Amino acid sequence: MPVPITLIGQQTVGASLGMDSLTKSLFAGLIGFALVALFMIFFYRLPGLIAVFALILYTFVALTVFKLVPVTLSLAGIAGFILSIGMAVDANVLIFERTKEELRRGLSITQALNEGFSRAWLSIRDSNASSLITCFILVWFGTSVVKGFAVTLAIGILVSLFSAITVTRILLHFIGPWVHHPRWFLGSRNDK
Repeated sequence: MPVPITLIGQQTVGASLGMDSLTKSLFAGLIGFALVALFMIFFYRLPGLIAVFALILYTFVALTVFKLVPVTLSLAGIAGFILSIGMAVDANVLIFERTKEELRRGLSITQALNEGFSRAWLSIRDSNASSLITCFILVWFGTSVVKGFAVTLAIGILVSLFSAITVTRILLHFIGPWVHHPRWFLGSRNDK
């Protein structure tokens, strides 16, 4: 059907719109990281402080890997990276909760840390393995935006495994013998 086309409106989108979205996403990520850090320190005390240090180290290592691979950090890629930070915190929470259980059973701090890490490892391994499988499926079948999300998430998961299992563990085992009261690991005075 011959129908006339009438121009109703015209809009030009410049590069500043993408930069604005990128800036807002990075700002949201920083706020999220700060809130998670405050939660970890408030709820887990000394282990939470160590976990925050490990997360800062994790962030630098992950960004270095993104630069070396190289990975283009689109908005979807930033979302994958922020999600991987959440998964890194999840691993620390599992470890700390298992450690608290062992301290309540009456183990020493060093013994509780060893048991906490070994008991949490199976859950951490399984959750990260299922997430990595999902990432590989998204990379294999996804579009470019979805692939960017999946690649940054997969790199973040692998680096977070290193961060939670190695860095946090080494720091806690280094500091653990110096702590003489388990309240610094239990998180609140009401925990017995």
